[in-house]
Amino acid sequence: MDKDITIRLAQQPEADALLGRSPLAALVGMLLDQQVPMEWAFSGPWTIAQRLGSDDLDAHVIAAYDPEAFAALLSEKPAVHRYPGSMATRIQQLCAYLVEHYDGNAEAVWSGAPTGRDLLGRLKALPGFGEQKAQIFLALLGKRFGVRPPGWREAAGGYGQANVYRSAADITGPESLAKVRAHKQEMKAAAKAAQATKSTKTAKTAKG
Repeated sequence: MDKDITIRLAQQPEADALLGRSPLAALVGMLLDQQVPMEWAFSGPWTIAQRLGSDDLDAHVIAAYDPEAFAALLSEKPAVHRYPGSMATRIQQLCAYLVEHYDGNAEAVWSGAPTGRDLLGRLKALPGFGEQKAQIFLALLGKRFGVRPPGWREAAGGYGQANVYRSAADITGPESLAKVRAHKQEMKAAAKAAQATKSTKTAKTAKG
């Protein structure tokens, strides 16, 4: 990765600097980005590195770490995630996959991808990365890290579009973070309303 990349996902200088220079840290941050605020998730890699006594993450080291000890490391206060135990397992699974398929080099996941669709497939193959998470990370790579194989925007779906505020890929500072957060709240409210409508219809059908 370009050493001059500026990332603002963690909203903490040291944590963001690590995300900008470390492909593995960026992947782990994306993995952690669920059921907690984005800043909490993306500051996780820096916290883990510090607790491991390093200034970066190493897939070989994490994959080989004693599972109980690694879970305890993530559980220390302040915890790396709301569910530190399960996330510790997921991070180790991700690192083990990278060791097996990419010799521990996270950047190799995308460095040789010929097309956006191929890159999306590689990301979806990673443990813990479903369709949505893979598309968001693909968009993050394209918009913030300059990784833009042909068709990357299309492969990233709605997250790949320019001038939108839908995900971590669109965050460049506090203002854009607020816009992305507002968008997510709107999506949750819409989903909740749709579910309520569906439940009402189901109830009426059952009565009828």
